[in-house]
Amino acid sequence: MDAFYASVEQASKPSLRGKAVIVGGLGPRGVVATASYEARRFGVHSAMPTAQARRLCPNGAYLIPRFTLYRQVSDVVMAMLRELSPLVEPLSLDEAFVDLEAGGVAFDSDSARATGERLRADIRAATGLSGSVGLAGSKMLAKVASEEAKPAGLLLIEPGTERELLAPMPVRTLPGVGPATGEHLRRAGITTVGELVEAGEDELVRMLGRAHGAGLYRMALGLDDRAVVAERDAKSVSVEDTFDVDLHDRVRIRGEVQRLADRCVARLRGSGHSGRTIVLKVRRYDFSTLTRSETLRGPTDDPAVVREAAARLLEAVDTTGGVRLLGVGVTGLADYTQEDLFAQSLAAGPEAPDAADGTGGAGGTGGAGGADPTGAAAGGAGPEAAAGATGAPEAPEPPGESQEAPERRWAAGSDVRHVLYGPGWVQGSGVGRVTVRFEQPGSEPGRVRTFRVDDPDLEPSDPLPLVGDPTG
Repeated sequence: MDAFYASVEQASKPSLRGKAVIVGGLGPRGVVATASYEARRFGVHSAMPTAQARRLCPNGAYLIPRFTLYRQVSDVVMAMLRELSPLVEPLSLDEAFVDLEAGGVAFDSDSARATGERLRADIRAATGLSGSVGLAGSKMLAKVASEEAKPAGLLLIEPGTERELLAPMPVRTLPGVGPATGEHLRRAGITTVGELVEAGEDELVRMLGRAHGAGLYRMALGLDDRAVVAERDAKSVSVEDTFDVDLHDRVRIRGEVQRLADRCVARLRGSGHSGRTIVLKVRRYDFSTLTRSETLRGPTDDPAVVREAAARLLEAVDTTGGVRLLGVGVTGLADYTQEDLFAQSLAAGPEAPDAADGTGGAGGTGGAGGADPTGAAAGGAGPEAAAGATGAPEAPEPPGESQEAPERRWAAGSDVRHVLYGPGWVQGSGVGRVTVRFEQPGSEPGRVRTFRVDDPDLEPSDPLPLVGDPTG
């Protein structure tokens, strides 16, 4: 799919069609998840800090992600792919490999091209969105072809032309060649795929190691014998938030961990799973990242059990100096729950750290998203990590103590409904006011009205389905 998150936003918000739209985290530490093609003309791209994007494109529409709607649209597209073949391998919400031969719909170049064109037309008719199709004899080449076909195109790589087509392309075109490997190769005078072939397998192994060097050489030759694997099972479920300002208050940190645990369990139950191992992730002020895990006696989807385990794991982590990211996950998934009232931690307590590194992730787009159970393509942490946190209320005071109701927060792009004006979306908020544009998929661009943030007639709402979405 082309600029998927941003395209969904443009389709569901008529006033944004043809405008620069940037989806991602809106706070000081936010990261761009997806930018529309109008925004890309200003140099905005995925994984870019939102603050930098605002400098490049100050008049763009900056919106939070709405994953509920993206998943609905993704389900429609994936269902179409499964009508073509039983072998569909999702990479993310917006990208998948399809074995057309296994589906009996393509045996040669002409039938493959006809199938691809029909698919693009069907997706457009059902969702109003555009997708790009890459057709080739292997997964790696199909991926390259789909990227070359963007936006809204189709490219077929004829058998026998692979090396000729790949030779002038930058080395970063090949899967697995990220910024670090690309820079290492550049310093060695290798900038194109053709130059990789000329360097030879032995030289690449010397430079990059046996596995990476040999694999990269095969890809440069256009060789890839990986099969399309249908529906990989989720191995873990997790959620995380990056905070605009480092958290120092231990009570606030505990409250955020509890909130993340509840969100994680909601996602766990939504996928129909339970899990045995609870994982806590903490990225500290100096970007060092720690993970701690605890294995239960049996799989659970009980929020109280997950909250308690996450709280115990937090006690073993030094948060002095501040915390910039927190995450809670569940691994060791099963499709049943151990009905054990004593399904608590093993006597051994928290395990040793699973990892301690100083790396940080950035969200991806166009098949480079990663936090969803459908899997992840090369590069990129999950969309939720990319989205960041707009800030949550402080932990509640103990019961019995008086406290003021927290001011409602209205994030730009979120869905609302007004008693008189109906459905709309938040354009912005501040100084006690929230501005809403009242429009919906398929309507004309709507009118803008401003309300107090605590207006009782204005409430958060679920996203409206896109026009033509069969699930709607």
